[in-house]
Amino acid sequence: MKIGIIDFGVGNINSIFSMYRYLGIKTVVVDSYNEISNLDKIILPGVGSFDYGMASIHKKGFFDILNKKVLIEQKPILGICLGMQIITNGSEEGNEGGFGWIEGFSKKFKFDNPGLKIPHMGWNNINKDKDHYILSNLNTNSRFYFSHGYHVECKNDNVIAKTDYGYSFVSIIAKENVIGVQFHPEKSHKFGMQLLKSFVKYS
Repeated sequence: MKIGIIDFGVGNINSIFSMYRYLGIKTVVVDSYNEISNLDKIILPGVGSFDYGMASIHKKGFFDILNKKVLIEQKPILGICLGMQIITNGSEEGNEGGFGWIEGFSKKFKFDNPGLKIPHMGWNNINKDKDHYILSNLNTNSRFYFSHGYHVECKNDNVIAKTDYGYSFVSIIAKENVIGVQFHPEKSHKFGMQLLKSFVKYS
């Protein structure tokens, strides 16, 4: 089984690779069309702006091959942070279209409370909406590290977990072979390790 971390220039590639290595799970960092075509499971990390992320995907020629892997071959994929946002339709942060694998749209945090800062940064709990293998062996007090100014809004059918910051926002989404997490499991210690392990073990 070949597990690939997609390098399109905007992700915490080394952190994810190092955590999997610590877990004894072999992954590869891929940055070419041919390497992606051989993958069995895909991790799509990302930080930064939506438009820059999608422009990088297109510039590297990854858009069509990722669509093929996900939609036709039905390979499991995990989008992390910006990676979660670009698996949906788009974002009010920019004008580029996303992959649209899960119907949704990213919106900027808007608060009445001036004490809440944007971006949302630091540790926070997730509240499970429904059962999913990505949450296997995680308890109700699981905490993850967040760093984002935008959050996804989508159909309830695709919502796996939510998090409270000013209001309740979606922190995990899933549909068939596609999963997105708004937080950074690679920065979330034992909870992130378990989630990344579950993606490999159960998907």
